[in-house]
Amino acid sequence: MVRSMTGFGRCETEINGRAITVEIKSVNHRYFEFSCRLTRGYSFLEDKLKAFVNARVARGKIDMFVSVGAADDVPCEVAVNHSLVSGYLTAMKEIADTYGIENDATVVSVSRFPDVFTVNKAAVDEEQLTADVLSAAQTALDSFLLMRETEGEKMKADILGRAQTILGIVSEIEARSPQTVAEYENRLLDRIRQTLENLSVEIDEQRVLTEVAVFADKVAVAEETVRLRSHIDQLRAFLEKNEPIGRKIDFIIQEMNREANTIGSKVQDAALAHKVVDIKSEIEKIREQVQNIE
Repeated sequence: MVRSMTGFGRCETEINGRAITVEIKSVNHRYFEFSCRLTRGYSFLEDKLKAFVNARVARGKIDMFVSVGAADDVPCEVAVNHSLVSGYLTAMKEIADTYGIENDATVVSVSRFPDVFTVNKAAVDEEQLTADVLSAAQTALDSFLLMRETEGEKMKADILGRAQTILGIVSEIEARSPQTVAEYENRLLDRIRQTLENLSVEIDEQRVLTEVAVFADKVAVAEETVRLRSHIDQLRAFLEKNEPIGRKIDFIIQEMNREANTIGSKVQDAALAHKVVDIKSEIEKIREQVQNIE
């Protein structure tokens, strides 16, 4: 299964009285890189979430956002710091008496001073909370992977189509290449005849054949086209594997480009040169797609 390295998934649910939201998104990256933003106080979840995602995702820059709300039934005690309140009231009375102004202290105004209240919550059951968050993360991750796979199938179809185009051009080059040798031989003979037209000298056919043989060897691209076909067979085989294949395919693309460059350096025919440019263009488009494959 071909997977893209870009994707998005989200889950918003309520488990055991807690509102939990998990979002996960990713973009291209050479390796697996994970970052997570968590609600304050739940940083103990980060390593567990990283391992959870990494078990199913091999490559990409992964960003995860996790929001965990307070549980409705968790006991909570609010305590008043009476000594501090007493100090605030005494200070406020002193200000009123000293400056002759009204002391309009109220419960609301005093409660707004720092540290008047202390909130004591029951300890969080980390094991249960971890299970709840991972349950929501599972849903988000499934959606995320489905998007990656859907995009990956489109990329696979595009790559296979371009690979088939390359094979068609390779067949044209293979068919045209022998003709260039025959045409070279004819041009060579014509030039020799023109040169010797007014001279009583016979054409040395053996020398001509030797020259043609040297030219044929110089422009022969059979080895390169065979290797190029072999690389495309490997490319197709990797696209059928159910594993991360991006790096392996990237290497194959480099080899395909190397063969295309060699063919381009050998051909002596303008029509073939244009076909090599077409091959390199298709390879480059495949390479761009491969950069986004996991």
